[in-house]
Amino acid sequence: MASSSQRRIPLRVLSAFFVLFALCYTLVFFTGDRGTTPRLGVDLQGGTRVVLTAITPDGSRPSEEALSQAQQIIGTRIDGLGVAGSEVLVDGDSLVITVPGQDGAQARTLGTTARMFVRPVLDAQIASDAEFDEAGELLEPEETPTSALASDPDEAAELIEEARAFRQSDDPETQARAIAEHTCQGLDPLAGNDLPDRPLVTCSTDGVMVYLLGPVLLEGEDIDSGSVSDGFNQQQSRWEVSFRFRGEASQTWATFTRQSIGQQSAFVLDTAVVSAPVIRDPTPAGSATSISGNFTQDEARDLANQLRYGALPLSFESSQAQTVSATLGIASLQAGLIAGAIGMLAVLAYSLVYYRLLGIVAALSLGFAGMLVYGILVLLGRYINFTLDLAAIAGFIIGIGMTADSFIVFFERIKDEMREGRSFRSAVERGWQRARRTIMTGNAVSFLAAAILYLLAVGQVKGFAFALGLTTVLDLLVVFLFTYPVLSLATKSKWLSNPKLNGLGAITEVARERAELAARAAKAEAQPRGNTGEISAEAEMSPDGSQVKGTQS
Repeated sequence: MASSSQRRIPLRVLSAFFVLFALCYTLVFFTGDRGTTPRLGVDLQGGTRVVLTAITPDGSRPSEEALSQAQQIIGTRIDGLGVAGSEVLVDGDSLVITVPGQDGAQARTLGTTARMFVRPVLDAQIASDAEFDEAGELLEPEETPTSALASDPDEAAELIEEARAFRQSDDPETQARAIAEHTCQGLDPLAGNDLPDRPLVTCSTDGVMVYLLGPVLLEGEDIDSGSVSDGFNQQQSRWEVSFRFRGEASQTWATFTRQSIGQQSAFVLDTAVVSAPVIRDPTPAGSATSISGNFTQDEARDLANQLRYGALPLSFESSQAQTVSATLGIASLQAGLIAGAIGMLAVLAYSLVYYRLLGIVAALSLGFAGMLVYGILVLLGRYINFTLDLAAIAGFIIGIGMTADSFIVFFERIKDEMREGRSFRSAVERGWQRARRTIMTGNAVSFLAAAILYLLAVGQVKGFAFALGLTTVLDLLVVFLFTYPVLSLATKSKWLSNPKLNGLGAITEVARERAELAARAAKAEAQPRGNTGEISAEAEMSPDGSQVKGTQS
């Protein structure tokens, strides 16, 4: 019964490993876009570049401090999206954003000012330029050139002043004319430049509605950034962004909702109404508030990211997205993969020659570790936009090498125990008890180094650190849930425990010779000493108890 129970424990642990492995590849093949290749970085597949030109309301040059702050905020947005391999550079009065892939919209989204205001809705009507098909569905507006706003700072400042005079007037007649005449197609010169203490005529993000809004009630800075989250509302079947206001703003929002039952409030992002819900119930101070609209999952995530990391200190005009060619290309990717494959094959060949059965276990462990790394890479690219660049490949190769180090520590402990004369079964159990602490300590040091490097580094070094940390965690997973249980099960087999087959014959022979030498030494000590005139250790005693002489044998 005890043997059966001991056999079940490794089987259960091994079963847990295969469940995790199957779950990983189930997610790969049956969720998301079901793609089976990782996302590649700019250096391997190229990317998209967008130039953001700073626009100030008075047409003056932006300060270096404001540009640097904008660069940092966009960098934190990129980190929040998990878009590895992206770059944000200051170039004169502009910011240059480069992201992997061909999605120029994502790069432009990163550069939006993201000024969030909450304004009361005073009036609303369908936009005069909104177009619908015969079924009543909204037609997509025609694309307008992104450079159509103004390339000259003085001209841009003039457009902003004209828009403020017409769309932010306190005169009721001007407001009525603005809401009737304002069109929702094309770029908005007031995006990120509207005055908070004035009324505003603006459009919804889909271009269907035109709103007359009152002065700002609350700002995005009043939002508790730690409370921002996006998710899918199962009851309403739509994506939403939730957050809480902090401090006095929370009480202001509670008072407003209590006094405005049945009225609309507008959540305005860069002068566009993201959501204009009707207030049905008051929101208690400190409670969460949700913004819901016709969001896709990506749009909800982008909005949450913008609210979480704050607004840019400047408004920007984005250029047309430009395709950037790969700096290294597929040849470099293939060279890196070939180098990694050669290194792994060399390790496997050496392990098989030197360890035999243990080498086969090492080969299986490395194979499963490599497949787990690949599957997780696909999932990370799909769900958090992690991109695989050459630095990350280097991190994975080094990490897999460290996994091989863990096997060697374990196997050498087994050999040490067998040299002491223990059986294969006993050596595996005692060797594991001694090796696992060393393995955990080594991996903890590696993970700590990777974590510090990830927190302090930027750019591709960050990708290297992430890859190294991930493979360190997978090393522990594979060694604890696969390598040790497989060897533990192997000890239960008479065939696999045969020293001639498992590669431990030489160690067994050394243990046998040591045992013979120890037996001979013990036998020699037990035999009586020879009659060679040696003085006995015993001494004869005189009648009074004093020692007088030793006796000869």
